[in-house]
Amino acid sequence: MLLNSKKVAIIGAGPVGLTMAKLLQQNGVDVTVYERDENAHARVWGGPLDLHKGTGQEAMKKAGLMEQYFTLGIPMGRTITNEHADILFSVDTQYDTPEINRNDLRTILLNSLTKDSIAWNRKCTGLSVFDGKWLLHFENHPDAVADVVIGANGGMSAVRKYVTDAQVEYTGSFIIQGEVPQPKTNCPEFFSLCNGNILMAVKNGITFTANPKNNGALMYGISFRKTEDCTSMNYMDANDIANRLCDLFADWHEIYKQLIRATTTFAGLPTRKISLDLPWKENRQLPITLIGDAAHIMPPFAGQGVNTGMRDALILCSNLTNEKFENIESAIADYEQQMFTYAREAQQATAINEIAMHRPEFSFQERFGS
Repeated sequence: MLLNSKKVAIIGAGPVGLTMAKLLQQNGVDVTVYERDENAHARVWGGPLDLHKGTGQEAMKKAGLMEQYFTLGIPMGRTITNEHADILFSVDTQYDTPEINRNDLRTILLNSLTKDSIAWNRKCTGLSVFDGKWLLHFENHPDAVADVVIGANGGMSAVRKYVTDAQVEYTGSFIIQGEVPQPKTNCPEFFSLCNGNILMAVKNGITFTANPKNNGALMYGISFRKTEDCTSMNYMDANDIANRLCDLFADWHEIYKQLIRATTTFAGLPTRKISLDLPWKENRQLPITLIGDAAHIMPPFAGQGVNTGMRDALILCSNLTNEKFENIESAIADYEQQMFTYAREAQQATAINEIAMHRPEFSFQERFGS
């Protein structure tokens, strides 16, 4: 096998990096994951994920973790409302793609790895080459050594520059996420309106999505085309953000504003992408590549990001362990050529949805065909 006696370093312990580690370990590869979070108990912010057949689910199946995914995942339908809180229609519960909390997914993957696979509290600041090896540099920690580096540390990856000169681009939309703990108590009317489903509403280019079952909390996202002051707002000041959002929702039903006022935590997220049109560097000093958001970050408007990244892990692991390639570099190059095709398609589908969902005349009947 190409990776016999080789040390693989994965930068980033998100779902894609951990999936890559699990798949490699199943093939006897010596792999360490370096993660900036302080420990395994650090909370992962964000809404739940639904893993798609053929990509995310296929990766979990290959890793032997499908049963655990379906045990912890929650099948959730869709309740579509208007700004008056009238229910327009519902979509049946989706048993084949249950929603799983990000922390639960991380726990499943972490528990599947061998002991001491993760080096916590390691913020990677860069790489260098010494004596035929990669030296990984970390903030306030000694360097580590690896033969192969796989960057899986998100859209702002510090190792991307060793693979491509592509830069993060903003797509023009903005998402404000909010979280309400104990929603049955803190926003009972809205929680009841959800009726156990993901609730979705849209008006005049503002798209609203709420999930009432995110590990005991209700999480929601409000997306719209970006205004200039969004990035400068202080999202730690929950009262100020709530007041601004209530102004934005002035002509929406009071039930939405009650939800906003019950919110304890906000985050502001400019939507970003990395173009795959710029060729990746051919003459890399040593084997290195990117997977997941580090390679092809995209907005969440088609649910493709994590699923595309887990597809990356499947293909890259197969190439590195199936003995079809003469060397590590050719195995990586073949993965990258495949990835460029399907990741571009995912980005294109996402861009189409992003534009459509923020048109003033958009309705969810278009999306669900109701």
